[in-house]
Amino acid sequence: MGRIMSNELFENEEELSLRPQTLSEYVGQDDLKNNLKVFIKAAKGRNEALDHVLLYGPPGLGKTTLACIIANEMNGNIRTLSGPAIERSGDLAAILTTLEAGDVLFIDEIHRVPKQVEEVLYSAMEDFYIDVVIGKESGAAARTIRLDLPPFTLVGATTRAGDLTAPLRDRFGIVSKLEYYTENQLMDIVSRSSKVFNVVAEKDAVREIAIRSRGTPRIANRLLRRVRDFAQVYNDGHLDLNVTKHALDALKVDGLGLDEVDLRYLRGIIERFKGGPVGLESLASAISEEATTLEDVYEPYLIQIGFVNRTPRGRVATPKAYEHLKINFNGTLFEGEL
Repeated sequence: MGRIMSNELFENEEELSLRPQTLSEYVGQDDLKNNLKVFIKAAKGRNEALDHVLLYGPPGLGKTTLACIIANEMNGNIRTLSGPAIERSGDLAAILTTLEAGDVLFIDEIHRVPKQVEEVLYSAMEDFYIDVVIGKESGAAARTIRLDLPPFTLVGATTRAGDLTAPLRDRFGIVSKLEYYTENQLMDIVSRSSKVFNVVAEKDAVREIAIRSRGTPRIANRLLRRVRDFAQVYNDGHLDLNVTKHALDALKVDGLGLDEVDLRYLRGIIERFKGGPVGLESLASAISEEATTLEDVYEPYLIQIGFVNRTPRGRVATPKAYEHLKINFNGTLFEGEL
């Protein structure tokens, strides 16, 4: 079974049904949403493609959903690619030549696009053409032909904006960071999703799910599906506060949305490295996780809620983390936890 609090994307038909189709339906990211409304309206008024869009921030905040909405709002189709899956420039060229005017090409994890493929994007994004080599590239008979592309919009998504090269980053006309969602915004999302699921959810239950969702809509919807299962078995399908708390406790998701993995991360810093500072690689080795996974998936929320600080010397657990784990600064448990 996968980690319940994972913000990785595991799409199925039910998950797709939860996605809003227009900006007016989209909850949260208000500044970006309002700006996109202006940019899209202006582009359509000029009968032009929308400028290329770069969306960055932690996983699960709606980057893929926004790409689909942009395509809908621009009355175009969307093609979706993953950066690591584009191994050769010819693969990208094959996709680009099938696009029509106004279409959206969405590349997730765009920071992981190979360098030789990235170079093809430069001319495609800036001047809407690509150069294709016919014949063996090193052979004397090889020649290059230029293929014009229709005006399209590239939407790139990344959790590591700093890993993008400057030439690629500079070719995006619209660059925006997605922020974690507020409790009220998540309540709106959970309420909307419960209606899609035909589940009756009390306001207190909706709030409890929102509080434990780590500020992330994808996690909120995942928790709602699991709580729905408990409600179906134990409460005739009705989501009230009692069954919701029971379900979330059974899933080992605490009051701040932390699960066993997060707690192991915090205890690793506090118990193995005396609260830090500790280097990322050392911490990853100590708790048997990949360093990139710690940095991209676990740390952003722990930093957001003030449990971890990143310093030049390494990661440091804050007093709030000790308090949450009921550990004194001398490393002993509070009374009552022994």
